[in-house]
Amino acid sequence: MPFLELDGRRLHYLTRGAGVPVVLLHGLGSSGADWAFQAPALQERFRVIVPDLPGCGHSPAPDHPYSVPAWADATWALLDALGVDQPNLIGFSMGGAVALEMALQRPGRVPRLGLINSLASYRVDHWTKWCKARVDAGLVRLLGIRRTAQLIAARLFPHPAQAPMRERAATVIGAVPANTYLAMARALERWSALGRLDALTSRTLIIAAEHDYTPLAEKRALAARIGGTLIVVRESRHGTPFDAVEITNASLLALLNDAALPGEARWHRDDPALPPPVSLVRSLADEHAAVPRADPGVPLITSAVQASDPAARGAVDG
Repeated sequence: MPFLELDGRRLHYLTRGAGVPVVLLHGLGSSGADWAFQAPALQERFRVIVPDLPGCGHSPAPDHPYSVPAWADATWALLDALGVDQPNLIGFSMGGAVALEMALQRPGRVPRLGLINSLASYRVDHWTKWCKARVDAGLVRLLGIRRTAQLIAARLFPHPAQAPMRERAATVIGAVPANTYLAMARALERWSALGRLDALTSRTLIIAAEHDYTPLAEKRALAARIGGTLIVVRESRHGTPFDAVEITNASLLALLNDAALPGEARWHRDDPALPPPVSLVRSLADEHAAVPRADPGVPLITSAVQASDPAARGAVDG
C-alpha cells in the first residue's frame, strides 16, 4: 500500500506484476480501482502501476488548482521515483488526457499510448461536449453529487443486468465532494493538446465506444492526425473498460505486445447477461478499498516535484 510524498502530500499507487512498465490512469470522479478488470490480464506479462491522481481516491488534493499538466507532472514524479524511464501509458477518459499530456511533455519516453474514450481537447466546442459539461455541472449544483451520480451511472450502465456496475459507479462518483468534481471538470475544459500533436511519437491505440458522450468523429480525426489505430466498440457506452472487458483487454495486450489487433467481429460490448470475463475476487478494487487513509505506517517514497519548464510541460493551447 505505498504512497509517494510529493511536496508534503501523498500520492497513492498500487503495483502488480513484473516486466515492462504499464501505467493505468483513471477517469474523472474515480480512482485506480477503475482498472480492476484490466489488471489481472496485464499483470501476467507487465509491471502494472496504478496511481490515484492528486485529489482522487486515496491521494489528497494538491495545494494548487487542478490541471491536466499538473496531474501529468505528478505521475512523472512517481515514475521518476520508481526508476521507470520508458512507461507505456493507458488512460481512460480524463486519464487519457493525462496520458496524452505526459507523452507530449516527454516525447520519446512513452513507447505505447492507449486512449479509451478520451480526446485531445475537452474545450466546449461541440454541442455534445456542451451537453456533457453544462448539464452535469448544473445537475450537481441543483440535485447534489449523490443524485447526479445516480443519473450518470444510469447513463453509463442502462441494461438491467448491469445493476452491480451501475450501483458501484453511483457509489464511487457520489462519494466525491461536489466542489472537487466540478473543479476537475473545469480543469478538463481548460485543456487542449491540439496544437502540440505533431510532437507525439508514441505508437497509439484509440478505443472508442459507439455510444460515448463525445463525438466519434473527433476520435477518428485524432487517430488520422497522429497515425494511430482506432477501434470502435459496438454497443459500448462511456464505461468501456467495464462493459467491454474482453475486447478492451485483448486490444491493450495487442498494443503492448506490438501484435495484431483482434478482428473487427470482436469489437463489441460484453453480453451483460453473462458474468464478467474477469473475476474480481482479490482484485485491484478490493486491494484499493483496503488501503487505510493517512496511515503513517504505510511505505513512503519521497520526491519533490519541481516546477516544469513550460516547453517540457506543454502549456495549454491558448
